[in-house]
Amino acid sequence: MIEVRGLEKRFVQGRGRQARTVQAVAGVDFSAADGRITGLLGPNGAGKTTTLRILAGLIEADAGSAAVDGIDVATRPREAQARLGVLGDARGLYPRLTARENIVYYGRLHGLDAGRANARAEALAAMLEMTPLLERRTDGFSQGERMKTALARALVHDPANIVLDEPTNGLDVLATRALRETLRRLRDQTGKCIVFSTHVMQEVERLCDRVVVIAHGRVVADGSVDELRERAGTPDFEEAFVRLAFADEGART
Repeated sequence: MIEVRGLEKRFVQGRGRQARTVQAVAGVDFSAADGRITGLLGPNGAGKTTTLRILAGLIEADAGSAAVDGIDVATRPREAQARLGVLGDARGLYPRLTARENIVYYGRLHGLDAGRANARAEALAAMLEMTPLLERRTDGFSQGERMKTALARALVHDPANIVLDEPTNGLDVLATRALRETLRRLRDQTGKCIVFSTHVMQEVERLCDRVVVIAHGRVVADGSVDELRERAGTPDFEEAFVRLAFADEGART
């Protein structure tokens, strides 16, 4: 389970007299349950990635808290990270290493011995239908192949919680469908807590058990797809999102 309470984060942009403070996250609250897929839905710049980077322990919050299975990310970062698998937007792989070597390396960093790390690499490759890729260097991989390798790397230590930042960016239709099926299997067969950020309506409608709508660094709506449609007063989910995420702009025009 993942819990975020009152997260705030500010960044300073520019220098000297041109410097200004930007409030990237302004009191974000949400919970993500085990055995559920929770989507963070919002426009670009809404604060989704900053929230996930705080949750992953990559940056520190100015206020508020984030916890993974009750373990505070700020005060016990290593313990929290051990229970978290993170697929970041960059998906950086070591290009001169094979897919297997990339996966095993991260397994060793998480404390697995060589035998266990290799066994996990093979099991994950079978699950993700990427076994033929294992002995190939990742340099030259397609975006879909890179995504599968990065996801296997994030799952190598069998974390109870998975965080993905815009996971379908740059993927073609087949790779996107394969990722959706993988996330459903992880939810249904292993009961993992899955959180992913996106601005793609179709992904949310097809995958998410719960949706957290973020705009201007704040949570503006939280519920199932049907609940958000009902709240916005429209059967069209895209229109519901626009009404919920941009209500303030509509009030000012």
